[in-house]
Amino acid sequence: MKKTENIIGFILLALIIVLGGIFIENKMTYFRLLVGTGFGYALMRSYAGFAGSVNRAYTTGSTSLMRNMMFLFVISSIMTAALLYGAEDPTVYKLYVNPINVGLVFGAFLFGIGMSFSMCCASGILTDIASISPRAIITLLFFGTGFLVGSPFAKEATWVQKTLVGTETYPNGVFLPDLFKGANSSGYFGAILLTIAFAGIVSYIAYQYEQNRRKNGTFIGVDSEKAQNSPMEPIDVENTGFFSSAVYNRLFVRPWKLSTGFIMVAAMYILLMVVTKSGWGASGPHGFWVGRFFTLFGLSAEKLAELTKGAPEPFSMPFFANPMYGQNLGIILGSLVSLLLSGAFVSSFKSEIKISLFEVGQFALGGFLMGFGSRFSNGCNVGAMFTPISQLSLSGWIFFLIIVVGAILGNTILKKVKG
Repeated sequence: MKKTENIIGFILLALIIVLGGIFIENKMTYFRLLVGTGFGYALMRSYAGFAGSVNRAYTTGSTSLMRNMMFLFVISSIMTAALLYGAEDPTVYKLYVNPINVGLVFGAFLFGIGMSFSMCCASGILTDIASISPRAIITLLFFGTGFLVGSPFAKEATWVQKTLVGTETYPNGVFLPDLFKGANSSGYFGAILLTIAFAGIVSYIAYQYEQNRRKNGTFIGVDSEKAQNSPMEPIDVENTGFFSSAVYNRLFVRPWKLSTGFIMVAAMYILLMVVTKSGWGASGPHGFWVGRFFTLFGLSAEKLAELTKGAPEPFSMPFFANPMYGQNLGIILGSLVSLLLSGAFVSSFKSEIKISLFEVGQFALGGFLMGFGSRFSNGCNVGAMFTPISQLSLSGWIFFLIIVVGAILGNTILKKVKG
């Protein structure tokens, strides 16, 4: 069965590249489809996800994912700073320097609780859907619903749209280089040092927390992390053919280390920045996809636009006319390719298929809270945390701090309810 999965995986990858290039007329959609495929493959191959950074720490005591995520923030911000510093006109980049206000805190708090209930975030929904996970499907449906419900409130509230503090380059947010800008300084070096300091503080706290869990006997650990960090079996190069199972296992099956996965994510992110002059967002298409699903039951695109105080096009335009749709689809496909090439699709599907009625409600509530919260915080773990931090915005760090608080509360509630 695994060989069959492997073959299907290669065929799927070829179809994405070849048929995508032939039939997708919008070049930017095709590009984002490929980048999304890279994101999905890297996240799935390394068992990485932004929501897991807090959830794993709470449930297992392991903070390896959290500390590696800080590594991702640092290398991504360094690459972004280099890109902006070397640009003739840095303003051509549409940076995610989001407002700092009550909406950011409120939305991040709800998002943190939601991601603990659903055990994933906006990008995690997409990687999990690759295994046809009922949890991910339920979460996506209610994430999109929460997105649609929250949109009209967020668009009209000044406490969501206007920042309490701002800086010179981006008055509606805090761009860290502005804090260090001087007569002979662009401020990027100071912003990078501050980012490293923030990441270092978080890593130190996370490490101390893990050590305490180990000392008091509550450290469980994560099976995937044990597999990632296990020694590689040496390959007898002289007596092993290139198409041997040992080589295949090394190339496509063995999970990447978290650091390797995040290096690939950073590479995809900076490629996205170079080509699109923007960053990585994920939550918007969730709401629009669910809205398009509702149109199947008679709710028109115009009515949806009226209800959400937006435009009807996202609910009615051809699917591949929207580059962001292609990118999110790519994350699903990239995750699926990873599962198939490693021969893990069937086992992953079987492990996720059974859920209880309580879990249905749990995932639905989690999805709704994330979707609703994302409207007030101007994004999810990708659009309100990773990209802003990588683009040297203070708002990303505030979002991160608040989702940690929300996720701890959410996990605590779940633990008490489940006994």
